[in-house]
Amino acid sequence: MQTRSKIVLLLGIAAAALLVALALAPRPLEVELAAAQVGRFETTIDEDARTRLADRYVVSAPLAARLDRIALREGDEVKAGDVLATLRPVLSPLLDERSQREQRSRIEAAQANLERASTRIGAARVALERALDEARRTEQLARQGFVSPTKQETDRLAVMAAQKELETAVAGEHVARHELQLAQAAFGVQRAGAGTGAPFVLRSPVAGRVLKRHHQSEATVAPGAPLLEIGDTARLEVVAELLTADALLAVPGSAVQIDRWGGPQPLAGRVARVEPAAFTKVSALGVEEQRVNVIVELTSPREQWAALGDGYRVGVRIVTRSEAKALKVPVGAVFPQPAPAQGYAVFVADGGRVRQQPVDLKGRNGSEAWVAGALAEGAQVVVYPAPAVKDGVRVKPRG
Repeated sequence: MQTRSKIVLLLGIAAAALLVALALAPRPLEVELAAAQVGRFETTIDEDARTRLADRYVVSAPLAARLDRIALREGDEVKAGDVLATLRPVLSPLLDERSQREQRSRIEAAQANLERASTRIGAARVALERALDEARRTEQLARQGFVSPTKQETDRLAVMAAQKELETAVAGEHVARHELQLAQAAFGVQRAGAGTGAPFVLRSPVAGRVLKRHHQSEATVAPGAPLLEIGDTARLEVVAELLTADALLAVPGSAVQIDRWGGPQPLAGRVARVEPAAFTKVSALGVEEQRVNVIVELTSPREQWAALGDGYRVGVRIVTRSEAKALKVPVGAVFPQPAPAQGYAVFVADGGRVRQQPVDLKGRNGSEAWVAGALAEGAQVVVYPAPAVKDGVRVKPRG
């Protein structure tokens, strides 16, 4: 074989070996990279909430009455002192034939009692005259010495007894007369079938809007029956039901971001107060949870949330921690170091390879982690590293 042929053969073998080596060499892993940035870091409590009026007034009937039809509708504006509803005396129950006969019999009995009382008055007056005459004769005889002092005293007491009997008869006549008037008045009202008397007007205690109308048509209502609910929609607050462990972090004055309310941009608010009493609530998974109401005050201008009303559903993000200048990485880039090492670390891509960099985890939220240590701003970290990513492995950015 000629020397030239040998050289060509050797070059071909070398090229084939190089191709095989390149084919068997490990390829760079595709990873998702993100830059470490300095900015504001916040931890928040995210929860669904609802709006409610700061002050709600329920206007109820103070007495049993017949309610006139309420002309106001939900959303109507009212001023303090405006007429809300009119109450009239209740209708008397209708009488059947038997009840009417009973009532007539009561009237006749009352008339008979009045006549008997008048007769007693006449008899008492006659008895009084007789006792007076007897007392005068006894007094004349006593002056002449024909009657004892005992007889004179007896006649005087008889006059007093007759006088008292007359007064009793007169009082009985008054009672009988009033009983007759009462029976006649009851029978007359029941036959008329409608109550008469001055109406009672209910007025608005405050200026606001009608939130709910419990009665629309004319009806008979009992004492304490709710008629209307009124409130000022300009004084709204947000109520969030937080777990008791989260409520301890939502201190009064904490900043709140209100979103998912239907507007183009989130609203601003602050925690006004945390109610002291918790309550038990069953979650969607059937787990009993202890929750507490956290009241949020809206601080955005009224013009931005004028469309909100009572009972609207919103979302709140209560800021529990805030750092103006924090080194942040995606929360998926931080992982706990394998034993026996402790703490957390990230994979930093540098020169086509990754190196494991320990970091100090200061805090994290749903999307970002606040880290400190030797990690530099702008460093490219691997987000959600796969199990194959190890220290020194070749990587390339995912396209």
